[in-house]
Amino acid sequence: MPGRVTGYAWGVGSERLTFDGWIAAVGTRSGTRVVVGHWPRSPFGPFSDVMLERADGWRTLLAPTAGVAEYVGGVYYFDEVLTAPVGVHRRDGVWEVAAGPLDLCFRVGRRGALGLALRAVPRPLARLPLWAGLADGPARVLTGVRTRGSSRPGCRQWYAAGDLWPIVTARASFGGSDLGPLAPVLPPVRFGFASAPASPSLVRVLSTVERDVP
Repeated sequence: MPGRVTGYAWGVGSERLTFDGWIAAVGTRSGTRVVVGHWPRSPFGPFSDVMLERADGWRTLLAPTAGVAEYVGGVYYFDEVLTAPVGVHRRDGVWEVAAGPLDLCFRVGRRGALGLALRAVPRPLARLPLWAGLADGPARVLTGVRTRGSSRPGCRQWYAAGDLWPIVTARASFGGSDLGPLAPVLPPVRFGFASAPASPSLVRVLSTVERDVP
């Protein structure tokens, strides 16, 4: 079970938390890009959250609780943080997301060669920071994608992808306004040190965040 690990480096305490789940990213014709995190296993219990960047660069976090909002808002960068129920329902390749003013529905297609390759990596190996470092170079072939880095001072992160599916259709609205049809996730989102793939995708991922603590 992912959880909390306390250690010490260079005389400073560190807190390491892992989140096991999925990240979905879509672009829309309006220029709004949406990143959904769905985390059945996390130190906060099961939860989902949404990061949204408008065409003008305004970044919003939609989090289900004040605790999740405080933590995620302390790791990534946002112009606005909203606390609202975030519900994710998935069935037969269709995902429905309701998060405050956002409504999103998308369908995934069949996994391709990259998804098959990611599935072949043993999970114990994929969890290691060393593997994230080795995978970072190849990952940069995808626009904006990195597997390790730092979003804020004293914060280190790495991602281990275990599967990938293309998102083939999507419809989204925010505050009742239609965001337009599915489009690439471009320009790259600016919540942290990396973006999602430019091609709308659903990724099975293990995310690890290590932060210095007093």
